[in-house]
Amino acid sequence: MPSTNSSFLLLISLQILLSLTSLNRAAIRILIGTCHASGFLTGKAGFCTTQNYASCCQTGELYPQYRCSPAVTNTTNAKLDVGGFSQGSDGGAAAECDGNFHSDNDLVVALPTGWYNGGSRCLKKIRINGNGKSVLAKVVDECDSVNGCTADQNYEPPCPPDVINASPGVWNALGIPTSKMEVPITWSDA
Repeated sequence: MPSTNSSFLLLISLQILLSLTSLNRAAIRILIGTCHASGFLTGKAGFCTTQNYASCCQTGELYPQYRCSPAVTNTTNAKLDVGGFSQGSDGGAAAECDGNFHSDNDLVVALPTGWYNGGSRCLKKIRINGNGKSVLAKVVDECDSVNGCTADQNYEPPCPPDVINASPGVWNALGIPTSKMEVPITWSDA
């Protein structure tokens, strides 16, 4: 039977190891810019406008939720997704930053929850690079990565943490057909 001192040392060593493991996982996530699901949302179907290839929630299906996004750099990797910002489109409610709807020709985007950062990028421009071109687009909305499957979100699942939801005008400026759906791009604050 081990002595009291060796049991105590073993317990302390185990606690230190567990602390370092948690710390290292968090540090690794920060260093490599990853983001992991923070929970899951149980889907609820409703009237979903499928304009711009929107995917609609299915009742009972589990959808990942993200409170984070990958770290922002001078060339942050993302996927460009097409979204509508006009009234009655797949964007759902009016834009969160200004309370307005926007034309498909406007160069506007919605950022996922982590990049939206509580609205700190509202009405600011970001630079999007794709298809050998670059465009400045204004952040007007959040693509909610935590909530979804409600009328305000067009009964769509929560937004992935690395997707920029862009108006058809942004896609046109980059010379990319909206039928391509998700396209790899890079972006940065302008």
